Amino acid sequence: MVFDYSKKIFARVVFVCLFFVCLLMGMPSAASAASADKLVKDAVDTLKEMSQEDDAGSLADTIRDAKAIAFVPSMIKAGFGIGGEYGEGFILLKKDGKWYGPSFYNMSGASIGIQIGVQKTAFVLVVNNQAGVDAFLHSRTKLGADVAVAAGPVGRRGDAATDGKMKASIYSYSMSKGLFAGVSLDGAVLTISDKHNKEYWKKDISAEDALKRQATDERVTPLIKELGKLKSK
Repeated sequence: MVFDYSKKIFARVVFVCLFFVCLLMGMPSAASAASADKLVKDAVDTLKEMSQEDDAGSLADTIRDAKAIAFVPSMIKAGFGIGGEYGEGFILLKKDGKWYGPSFYNMSGASIGIQIGVQKTAFVLVVNNQAGVDAFLHSRTKLGADVAVAAGPVGRRGDAATDGKMKASIYSYSMSKGLFAGVSLDGAVLTISDKHNKEYWKKDISAEDALKRQATDERVTPLIKELGKLKSK
């Protein structure tokens, strides 16, 4: 009886592990269901949700001096002990008070730790310098290794006034289950999404060329307006 019971437990563990392996393999397909236009629309909702938080003032402070802003409206994280995460998003470049883009990218990563199940998290990445912008122009960039990334400052407004010499190239903020926080994306990998760039711009276009086009299209102007509202906080 003990032997039979042990076999049942083992079989259940194997089943659960296989289930999550299949889940992880299917994550890119599930996360890539959104169109380029849908990603932009979802980013508006993400920014609105973040701007309503008590700590949104610190996010607004970092955005004012930003070189660019990137969004991942839905990062899917799943696993059973060993997990992975995948999401798709885009970046807008700011130059002389005007916004340019978007250029689309994918973000993926792996994690080891106590995590069971599936979780969706939205991210906003505040890009502080040219090194951070360049991270979105390379075919593959590992955050934390190829470019400095850190949790975005939150709390009192003064906490966001970080010395420029100590400022990371990218600050990251997350929104998950109604909780707003600065969170590091150290180890995540960025890759350019040629598929979404072509879909949005209706032609083959490089990330660099996409960020040379002023963001005046009616699909992205609602997001530009939300950025303006947040900056005025």
